[in-house]
Amino acid sequence: MGSLTGSELLARSLASQGMDTLFFLMGGPMLETESACIKLGVRAVDTRHEQAAAMMAHAYGRVTRRPGVCMGCSGPGTTNLVTGVANAFVDAAPLIAVGGSSPRVYLGMEAFQEIDQVAIMRPITKWAERVLDARRIPEFVATAFRQATTGRPGPVYLDLPGDVLGEAVDEASVPFPGRAQAVPRPQGDPTAVADAVGLLARAERPLIVGGSGVWWSDAASAFQAFVEATGIPFYTTPISRGVIPEDHELAFLNARAKAFAEADVLLAVGTRFNYVLQFGRPPRFAADLKVIQVDVNPSQLGWNRRVDVPIVGDARAVLQQLVAAARPRIEASRYAAWVSKLGALDAEKAAEMTRLMATDQVPIHPLRLCKEVRDFLRRDAILVVDGQEILNYGRQSIPTFAPGHRLNSGAFGCMGVGLPFGIGAKVARPEAQVVVLHGDGSYGLNAMEIDTAVRHRIPVLVVISNNGGWTADPQGSKPGRNLGFTRYDKVAQDLGAHGEYVEKPHEIRPALERAGASGKPAVVNVVTDFKARAQTIRFSAYTT
Repeated sequence: MGSLTGSELLARSLASQGMDTLFFLMGGPMLETESACIKLGVRAVDTRHEQAAAMMAHAYGRVTRRPGVCMGCSGPGTTNLVTGVANAFVDAAPLIAVGGSSPRVYLGMEAFQEIDQVAIMRPITKWAERVLDARRIPEFVATAFRQATTGRPGPVYLDLPGDVLGEAVDEASVPFPGRAQAVPRPQGDPTAVADAVGLLARAERPLIVGGSGVWWSDAASAFQAFVEATGIPFYTTPISRGVIPEDHELAFLNARAKAFAEADVLLAVGTRFNYVLQFGRPPRFAADLKVIQVDVNPSQLGWNRRVDVPIVGDARAVLQQLVAAARPRIEASRYAAWVSKLGALDAEKAAEMTRLMATDQVPIHPLRLCKEVRDFLRRDAILVVDGQEILNYGRQSIPTFAPGHRLNSGAFGCMGVGLPFGIGAKVARPEAQVVVLHGDGSYGLNAMEIDTAVRHRIPVLVVISNNGGWTADPQGSKPGRNLGFTRYDKVAQDLGAHGEYVEKPHEIRPALERAGASGKPAVVNVVTDFKARAQTIRFSAYTT
């Protein structure tokens, strides 16, 4: 059988666990591994920054429900992965990050680019380890994939010293574990499930909130079945948008604040009570709210707020149990008055939103831009939104109709994810229409990745709401806010992409059509009103 180097073992091990795409930035000591991956038929997407490689892998994993893989060289190459890895950690997204490192024989001697990369990664990963024996590489890789995907998903990190990668070992002496197998989905305790249905059956104003656990457990069908069996209105967290099409008769996106404030029973499935839900506390929710929480991770139950019915289990398995238990006990018409109230408020707010989205003002209002993007998108499009004002405007005005087809910065609030997420999503789903709606500030953080898209022929369409700086500035008093109205479209053209510049509302749709028809990566640079301030939650609104 002959001998293999650690680099070859690493490439084979990653491929044997299902890696078909690698996002990386070349450099020692990972060059031989990257070459070996390419020889094995892995698609290798080299980026302009390791942060973007981690973000692309994150989005790839989000869309496919399989861990994305990113790779960086030693020292700065690996520390550049950190922001992307941390974002995946807070997002609870599966990710395999691999970093080269200084040779093990020189550890502690201030070798070239030596830094304790494992110590840096441990607080932001589910599992982080250094491999010190090349023969154990397949074992560590298999463990990494298992750690990333079981229970609550998340990123892992593997550290590979240069001399371990260069070590030659007898292939016959190296065992290759099989691919990580799907584990049985844990069901909820039947008594707790019955208690949950009983609480909902007594409710007058119940709500269901689905989080990322609904997406990761492939529970969209079960979630929709429960909503329709009970007639209970639903909402989702940003990551799980589209698990039920948002034009569903029980979706009231514009009445979210009122629904949360007046609900008497909340069923939270696969979501954390973090700041996205304002910790499940007043004033976002009523002080006497009763809560049913379903989570695969027992430590989440009762975290940040008291839970009346905690259920440990996989989102899909528990939802299937809830459907079976609810059908004989809850009539779908029971909550008609509550549904009618939310429907009326939703329609009223939608009419106001429609008026704002129709404005022909110049500079263009961001909501008008959102309308044009909304009308341009196919029903099954993947939309990535990144920024401050445009993120909030887009959240309010652009619906999602397919599960896994809405990506944003997530719970970490990490700006700069837009273009890398778009590239990762387009690589994962090349047949899909992938559109990134960016703020100009957030675009600039990873703007050179448009070059990555050009070089690898990844036709992602980027729409920039260019209000000349970070956030809106109605009073003109924010320090460090102004960036100028940069011609990002011309920069994109210089890099080989298609570019469009738009200053008037009626120009937006034709520009989008030309960009989409170009068959190339494209940037549509739209000048928007710097005074337009979207509503969002101020930090001072958080209470203890």
